[in-house]
Amino acid sequence: MRLSAAAALVAALFAAAPVHAAGYRDTSKPIGVVVNLDLGRYLGKWYEIARFPNRWEKGCQAVTAEYGQSPDGTISVRNTCRKGSPSGPVEVAEATAEVVGPGRLTVNFVPWLPFAKGDYWVLYVDAAYSVAVVGEPSGKTGWILARGPELSAAKFDKAISVMQGMGYDTSQLELVVH
Repeated sequence: MRLSAAAALVAALFAAAPVHAAGYRDTSKPIGVVVNLDLGRYLGKWYEIARFPNRWEKGCQAVTAEYGQSPDGTISVRNTCRKGSPSGPVEVAEATAEVVGPGRLTVNFVPWLPFAKGDYWVLYVDAAYSVAVVGEPSGKTGWILARGPELSAAKFDKAISVMQGMGYDTSQLELVVH
């Protein structure tokens, strides 16, 4: 039992660190957020369409993220991944997020480790709240999300354009199979 707890701690610490410490973004370019983000419309289920490689999602397919409003004012986060393929074993990670500014949240998957918080900035959301681009200033992470498991070419191209405009090297994105 103690070994499992220790293994979970080590896994959580590695999950907090990205694979590429340098990041996927030219940080000399400005990054912006959705300053008028309607959090009520943003909440709900999102499908991961593309992501920059990271340790905690290695081998994940059919990834979804569900955001909900908690009674204490925080945001509940439930990420689900299927290992290896869209029909592979399910892994779930739960977290709490706090709004720290317009379009800016911090997410913590390890609540008893206060330094394990990560930035989660909503960089773009379309008018219908059907596609979103999420990242953070260092460019170590980034995602394209949609309300369904597929995204039209036009919406995908718009998301790519947003990322490129903020200095992201989108050639490094991985597409997620659903």
